[in-house]
Amino acid sequence: MESCLRNRGSPLDQLAVTGGTMSSRIIPIIAAVGAASALALAWISAPARAPAAVLPPPATIRAEGRLEAEPGAHVVVGTEMAGTIIRLAVQDRQQVEKGQVLLELRADEQRAALQEMLAQRQLALADEGQARAEERAAQASLKLAEVQLSRARHLVESGTFAQEQVDKAQRDRDDAHARMDEAAARIAGAAARAAAAQAGAERLRAVVDRARIVSPIDGVVLSHHAEQGETVASGAPLVTVADLSRTRVEAEVDEFDAPALREGAEVAVTVEGLSGKSFRGSVSEIPDEVVPRRVKPEDPGRPSDTRVVRAKIALLESAPLRLGQRVELAIRR
Repeated sequence: MESCLRNRGSPLDQLAVTGGTMSSRIIPIIAAVGAASALALAWISAPARAPAAVLPPPATIRAEGRLEAEPGAHVVVGTEMAGTIIRLAVQDRQQVEKGQVLLELRADEQRAALQEMLAQRQLALADEGQARAEERAAQASLKLAEVQLSRARHLVESGTFAQEQVDKAQRDRDDAHARMDEAAARIAGAAARAAAAQAGAERLRAVVDRARIVSPIDGVVLSHHAEQGETVASGAPLVTVADLSRTRVEAEVDEFDAPALREGAEVAVTVEGLSGKSFRGSVSEIPDEVVPRRVKPEDPGRPSDTRVVRAKIALLESAPLRLGQRVELAIRR
């Protein structure tokens, strides 16, 4: 029994052991609560963070473009028939008017055939005129023959004229009828021949006219694509003509800037080589589609593989630009 009491120890000894164990558990908990309180106090006392600033969009849209002719002001003139150029009537950079001959193709056979057709028509018209004169003479003879026949019949009834006179008047009337029918047939045949010759002449004249290549607009000859003596195929391009007074700029605006475009917006057009000089323009047309970019930006920081809207810019003042020349644009939003 004494040994048992020695093993369990006194009550004070047991309390000391239990107190040490509880202290070792409470201290970490108190430390964790203190750290959390310190973090909360630091978060509450920290100044509020300002929201990120939103930069306003730039006042202008940057774009690239090229000078182009307005629709109908740039024409590549070709030929509807194959042939050999016998005359080149213009030079590059020459001013031309609408309807002016640019060049001619050989059409000697067609011209000869045209003259033959015109001569045949004239002969047919002359024959028709002669037949109409004969028809009028036959009508007069018929009228006279009918009068004579009526008189002869009256005289025969009165016994003062022989039957032979009536028979002769009858034959004269029938002959006048026959000559009238013949004249009418000649008139119809001559008219048909004249019409056929006229149709043939018109066809040949159209061929001859196509051999004379004329300018469809007023403008300037930009270039010619064939030389005198050269044989060209049907549909081949021959001369390019443009009206340089009717030009505009085709601007390639990034598709992400397109919603900010508006018709009538002011545009500043600048050209490389004319530093410090800009030309006034305005947005005249905004298409409803986006297309691949054709004009590569000069700024290497701008993407070149984006899609664009090809807006049309009307120039409000004269500018020393050439067709196809590259320009830079600043379009007011």
